[in-house]
Amino acid sequence: MKVIHTDLPDVKIIEPKVFGDERGFFMETFRQDWFKQHVADVDFVQDNHSKSKQGILRGLHYQLKHTQGKLVRVTSGEVFDVAIDMRKSSPTFGKTCSVLLSAENKKQLWVPAGFAHGFYVTSECAEFVYRCTDYYHPEFEISVRFDDPKLQIEWPFSKIEKPGLSAKDEQGLDFNSAPYFE
Repeated sequence: MKVIHTDLPDVKIIEPKVFGDERGFFMETFRQDWFKQHVADVDFVQDNHSKSKQGILRGLHYQLKHTQGKLVRVTSGEVFDVAIDMRKSSPTFGKTCSVLLSAENKKQLWVPAGFAHGFYVTSECAEFVYRCTDYYHPEFEISVRFDDPKLQIEWPFSKIEKPGLSAKDEQGLDFNSAPYFE
């Protein structure tokens, strides 16, 4: 596997080595000893899998307590994936990183604890798989508005298109109103 550095030093793109022939392909998607040595010294406790239709935007989420690092990938379709640094003491506080993840490119994104995360489905539908470093605690989850101008996220939809959001994400906080990590 290859690590690709992003503009946010703690956020990493992981590109697996894919072995393919006329039968299909094989790739290793995770190996704990390699991940701890090359990406982050963390342990994962929960795997999640979601399926969403085109135009759905999930996020931007983080947990203020029981913070979660997430290793994310797409197994079917394509998403525009975003991470935001929510750590006040970080030199990249409030900065974002985005990447296209797809079943075709097989890239993964490491989003450490202390970052908000979300994605927008650009294909007809997408299946999204992620490993978390802590369990989901909905009572501590915060949602930041995807369209906050301060974040300057260039989502891949037209100005007239409105993404499909959950009720929770419709009520997301502006970045400046959201609680952050010290």
